Amino acid sequence: MDLSMGCDCKQPFRAEVIPQTPDSFEMSAVEKIEEQFASLRIAKRSVLSEEPAYLLDVDVSGPAQSEGSRFVAVSCSNKSIRVYNRETLSFLREYSSCPGTLSGVRFARVCDSLVFSACSDGTVKCWDIRLATQKAVQVFSGYPSNVFISFDINCSDLVICAGTEKVETDTFLVFWDARGSTDCASTTREPLGVYSESHNDDVTKICFHPAKPSLVVSGSTDGLVNVFDINKDNEDDALISTCNSDSSVSFIGWSGKGYEQIYCTTHDEGFCWWDLAQLDTEEPIMLLRVLDARDSVCIENGSLNYLVGGMYHEKADRLFLIGGTATGDVHLISCSAAGLSLVGTLPGGHSATVRSFCWNLEEESLLTGGEDAQLLLWRPGAVERSLAKKMSMKVASSVQKRVRVHSSSLKSRKK
Repeated sequence: MDLSMGCDCKQPFRAEVIPQTPDSFEMSAVEKIEEQFASLRIAKRSVLSEEPAYLLDVDVSGPAQSEGSRFVAVSCSNKSIRVYNRETLSFLREYSSCPGTLSGVRFARVCDSLVFSACSDGTVKCWDIRLATQKAVQVFSGYPSNVFISFDINCSDLVICAGTEKVETDTFLVFWDARGSTDCASTTREPLGVYSESHNDDVTKICFHPAKPSLVVSGSTDGLVNVFDINKDNEDDALISTCNSDSSVSFIGWSGKGYEQIYCTTHDEGFCWWDLAQLDTEEPIMLLRVLDARDSVCIENGSLNYLVGGMYHEKADRLFLIGGTATGDVHLISCSAAGLSLVGTLPGGHSATVRSFCWNLEEESLLTGGEDAQLLLWRPGAVERSLAKKMSMKVASSVQKRVRVHSSSLKSRKK
């Protein structure tokens, strides 16, 4: 398709195992991040909707085109997308006419008013939040049997890729040309093509490279994490690398200088990290494998029940994971070749499992959403002035029917 381990709990809380030859800049940068994270406080809390729902994924629009025009979009377990003002978390609009379960939410990189989501009805939809309408401005339709459970749009806003559930023996990565997504003359788009041979089970995650528009990584319940160059003519040539996590993949991402590394978390709270720069060398590409992060990360007077995902901090050249507890505490975890270590914890924000996050490195702010139906904005030294209170939401969610829930510390673990 041419589109041209273990840990020693006796260590002090702040102690971290650092690679053998760190430079002073890296050490000071990580320490600065630890201080910044420790200073985060709740600045804003969204008002509970009349129909509370799990907040499954969150994304923030790009640099504002004008003052005050930045947005937050959240995909919810009740098959809706909610849009909020970025600074105040005031509710703006909701798209609730989706016939199926939504998977992920992404803003276009160039136009900050366009937001996308994949749906189990076999479509990827695009909404323009400037318009007072529930109708999607563009619908990217799949093939009749497709049930989409993951998707992403590349860094140039030119290509969309969605991953499907396995139906009988078929599993697909489906691609579309995303150009002209607001062209009302053609509101439905057919696929450019598919990859059908590289996974043999549900494709749970899709993630394009942050700077190279032709590179995409996919993760699946078959345990495989595949890297493709979609500029190649066919699927066999496009497949650059296949890495095996030996478990069902729950999150994937890019990291490292030049973003030449990939990593994943798994549904049983494992973590794998690979260096693609070593593909053509004799060096091993595996940087780190952690079978169960809950047993690997030392937390004094606390616990780690699950991993939410990860993010790469360019200035510090360090990969971090976000995890948490069933009661809503948020943990920041640092990754190095020597293992995982706790950076800090944000307690008291959520009252239930945290499902989604978005960390803005430039503004030093963090957005978190959870099963308590709360969207929180954290800022350094903030003082919460909202009258909304933390609540425990005890409602059955439709997401439980389709999403593999995190293994908790209350369940028996494999030894």
